[in-house]
Amino acid sequence: MERFKKTYQQGTIDVIEIWVDTQTGVNYVFHRNGNAAGFTPLLDKEGKPVVTS
Repeated sequence: MERFKKTYQQGTIDVIEIWVDTQTGVNYVFHRNGNAAGFTPLLDKEGKPVVTS
């Protein structure tokens, strides 16, 4: 089983994806625009990581 699973994708050039860590349940946001990209935990309104069970 792979460690990360993509659960959402939007866009083709300006891409936003949601990935879930299958071991911890923590959700991450991946954003790519051209040659620049970033991968960071998805946080709720209280600043805590979003966790999928």
